[in-house]
Amino acid sequence: MEDLNTNTEIQNNIEEKIDLNGKSDYSAKDIQVLKGLEAVRKRPAMYIGDVGARGLHHLVYEIVDNSIDEALAGYCKNIDITLNEDGSVTVEDDGRGIPVDIHEKEGKSALEIVMTVLHAGGKFNKGTYKVSGGLHGVGVSVVNALSEWLIAEVHRDGKIYRQKYQCGKPVTDIEVIGSSDKTGTKITFKPDNQIFYTTDFDYDILAARLRELAFLNKGVKLTITDKRVKEENGNGGYRTDTFYSEGGLKEFVRYLDETREPITQVIHIETVKNGIPVEIALEYNNTFNENIHTYVNNINTHEGGTHLTGFRRGLTRTLKQYAEQSGLLTKKKIQISGDDFREGLTAVISVKVENPLFEGQTKTKLGNQEVSLAVDQAVSQMLKIFLEENPQDAKAIINKVIVAAQARIAAKKAREIVQKQNVLKGAGLPGKLADCTLRDPEKTEIFLVEGDSAGGTAKQGRDRTFQAILPLRGKILNVEKAMQHKILENEEIKNIFTALGVTIGTKDDPKALNLEKLRYHKIIIMTDADVDGSHITTLIMTFFFRYMREIIEKGYLYIATPPLYLVKKGKEKRYAWTEDEMRKLVEELGKGNPNSVTVQRYKGLGEMNAEQLWETTMNPETRILRQVTIENASEADRIFSMLMGEEVEPRRKFIEEHAIYANIDA
Repeated sequence: MEDLNTNTEIQNNIEEKIDLNGKSDYSAKDIQVLKGLEAVRKRPAMYIGDVGARGLHHLVYEIVDNSIDEALAGYCKNIDITLNEDGSVTVEDDGRGIPVDIHEKEGKSALEIVMTVLHAGGKFNKGTYKVSGGLHGVGVSVVNALSEWLIAEVHRDGKIYRQKYQCGKPVTDIEVIGSSDKTGTKITFKPDNQIFYTTDFDYDILAARLRELAFLNKGVKLTITDKRVKEENGNGGYRTDTFYSEGGLKEFVRYLDETREPITQVIHIETVKNGIPVEIALEYNNTFNENIHTYVNNINTHEGGTHLTGFRRGLTRTLKQYAEQSGLLTKKKIQISGDDFREGLTAVISVKVENPLFEGQTKTKLGNQEVSLAVDQAVSQMLKIFLEENPQDAKAIINKVIVAAQARIAAKKAREIVQKQNVLKGAGLPGKLADCTLRDPEKTEIFLVEGDSAGGTAKQGRDRTFQAILPLRGKILNVEKAMQHKILENEEIKNIFTALGVTIGTKDDPKALNLEKLRYHKIIIMTDADVDGSHITTLIMTFFFRYMREIIEKGYLYIATPPLYLVKKGKEKRYAWTEDEMRKLVEELGKGNPNSVTVQRYKGLGEMNAEQLWETTMNPETRILRQVTIENASEADRIFSMLMGEEVEPRRKFIEEHAIYANIDA
């Protein structure tokens, strides 16, 4: 999640000078030529997505991706990432090392060219790298451009070479600083705080990506160490994790399903079809969710694409054929659909493509048509062998499919009820909804508020022009444990669907989300700042992640941050969002006499009056919203399953481990 002050926006506008007659004064003198890496510093979001936390972490991914490409080429086994005390990051590998000899055409060292020129690198030569991830040749130079400083160190040809850069420009020549009996590249960089909102790296976000890369690249060891804070682990060591997988995707699926009860063993294939390396692992479990994660050259293609299409087609055709031939469907007079074969399915699909073509809104949807057939053939081959050799597992899958079909029919009836209620005017809206007067979704927002009492205060405190309030009664249904028709029959969830104007299910896809009539582009969860409030927030987030993920992906879901404390001295009053803030305010206002200061701990939103709630939590000029983002879909899937699933022990362990690093009450 990223903290956003909603009054602050960064816009990259192209402005033309307009004269009084309305004509553009636009000529050659207005054309700005950006040389070298200036374009990257001028428009960083074009290269890394944004200049918030997501873009910041992307810098590390780009360097690591280069090391992974060395591993894919067969030259690298170890990659070490270190978060340094000064805010810099070091990524070191034992690959071949970036070449340092002089490039004949450019007249400069290959290292300097790779570090300072866009679209320069070995990835464009298929003899060097068969496949590659990252930004395809712009990665390391973009990192260099967006860094306050960067040091490249290369172990190669028995020597250690080093060159230093500032803001993407070399400030030293390549120097030989010693001898070495190993090979590899070591990049240390410090992100430029003039570019990024934050330069504070999140250990857990980076660790999740490295774990994912270890599963996707078996045999490669990735280690992360945080030297910013020493752990209280008895020996004064730093926080560190090492990720290594011998089983690859088989182990990935087991990891994702560790808190779910499997009904089959992991089914796995690693093959080459039509010249395309394909690896697939899948497992059926006792839940009602479909969790399929797809990758192309280690890039998470969360929008899917041709590899996902091929997987679904091959899975449905092969399982349906087996079910019909085995006679398991004969006694059941029920029509099976493709969705039924994927309920309770966890799968990971990884393909390596020489020239991937990406499309979609975020360029993470694979467009290569030849990949579809390759994956279709691979999954079909894998399942045919498995079903023949494992009749008990095969029967469990088909029984699961039959139950899913029955539930789908029930869910369809429940959906129809929701759709009928989802009339956008008059009585079609939930009775408890206090709507706003504006009708432009881009200008309106809705608060999902815990309880009628807090909802009443929020209604009094809001700006009714653009802010709507929907009070929710207590804790909504835990969707992680419920079938879809039960979810759609739940009163509070029906109210959310109806208030938002969102429908679920189309003729082609009964689980598709229709956002055409979405009424608000800011959906804000506002709960008490205590453990109960956090639980309700997690329940609502689980619902959005499982059934309205597109709303999160579009950046429409937020969490309000009400204060924990009111600190007062006489007529002066200040708010605090953490215990540390409260203590500092007491010290500041008390000025040596803390007894003159009173502290009120807010246990719930209802304890604030309407004016206080507006001032601290709802006013766009002063509030802080946390935007909900999906940094790593597979890790988010696993965590929601763990936090809201049946298994208690993993949940307890997770809370105990993370309580060290986070104030979970806040």
